[in-house]
Amino acid sequence: MSRLALLAVAPHRAFFFVAAVQGVAAIGWWLADLAGRYGGWYAAPAWTVPAPWAHAYLFLYGLFPSFVFGFLLTAMPNWVGVAPRLARCMRAAALLGSGLVAFYAGLVTAPWLAVAGLTAHLAGWLLALLELVRLLRLATPGNLAFPRFVVALLTAGWIGAATFLAALAFDAGWAWDIGKRGVWFFLLPLFFAISHRMVPFFSSRVLRDYVVWRPRWTLWTVVAGSLAHGALELAGEWRWLWVVDAPLAAVVLWAAIKWGLARCFAARLLAVLHLSLAGLAVALALYAVQSATLAATGAAILGTGPLHAMTIGYFSAMAVAMVSRVSLGHSGNALVADTWTWAAFLGLLATAVVRVLAEVARAAPALWPPLVLASGALFLLFFGLWAARYVPLYLRPRADGRPG
Repeated sequence: MSRLALLAVAPHRAFFFVAAVQGVAAIGWWLADLAGRYGGWYAAPAWTVPAPWAHAYLFLYGLFPSFVFGFLLTAMPNWVGVAPRLARCMRAAALLGSGLVAFYAGLVTAPWLAVAGLTAHLAGWLLALLELVRLLRLATPGNLAFPRFVVALLTAGWIGAATFLAALAFDAGWAWDIGKRGVWFFLLPLFFAISHRMVPFFSSRVLRDYVVWRPRWTLWTVVAGSLAHGALELAGEWRWLWVVDAPLAAVVLWAAIKWGLARCFAARLLAVLHLSLAGLAVALALYAVQSATLAATGAAILGTGPLHAMTIGYFSAMAVAMVSRVSLGHSGNALVADTWTWAAFLGLLATAVVRVLAEVARAAPALWPPLVLASGALFLLFFGLWAARYVPLYLRPRADGRPG
């Protein structure tokens, strides 16, 4: 079979391929922008879309949903007893990928092309979403609460992505303000819901005498807290975020401990999941410190550090951790994180630390630009190393000779 045909063998192959390539492209584009604006290497690029808008869309809505669709269209058929339609999955992945290619082209040519790219990307998202809805509609009767919930969150994410399209098409700042809250209204609830289900499950497969602890209150507390944080941000009540974020950090840390954080190093492929979750607890704690300090002194001492701690130290790290496991298992390889994978994952965590330090050093003009550029270069290096290790798996047959 050709490599292109191998991408169509199973849903995860095409979606993970699009996500991995998109991740490298998004990080590379942002690093190129930073190098012009803050590095002084060349004149700052004149994009047709405001750089912060493009950056937010490419990461919040361009990168992570493709990873999630690849995971869900692989796992959900086992949960509900219905096979996905490969042709529809391939069309969805093709639209997601080609839409982003057109968006990148529009960034350097014309706004209308960027709008067309986002429209195609949203069409691919909707097509994948409809396939998940079909799986639920034909599902074997049983406990469908979790798959319905994640589908609802992906629907909310599609609406958030559509606000970006509205912001770009009509130059609507209010739509941009809503869309960038997708961190709280979409990604954090979705990622924690998947963590809540899968981290204890994977831990039970590796750790001996493991007792699965998965109370619903932890999930609903994090979801409610995430929505409350997003609402407070929209209202401009930054000084009160600590009221939400401090309890959230405590709940996530408690869940990480109960799920086996102290024992996770028995296997690297398990440790990456647990360390990602710990990264979320740290990010939420940083948000709480930022808000409390702002309330006490009027100074935002960490800048966007907490946001980058979450997006790199949790979303990116957890996506790499989860996708690595799924990719190895469905390519017929041993469920072992090799040194390459382990180094790439630890590098992502180190990248998050450097990015936070850059915000701490924002007041020092001699330190902030080099640290920001260093964090971007590290992000590209380590995500690129991971992609170089796993993208080839989607372009060749399974190692064990089985289909899929």
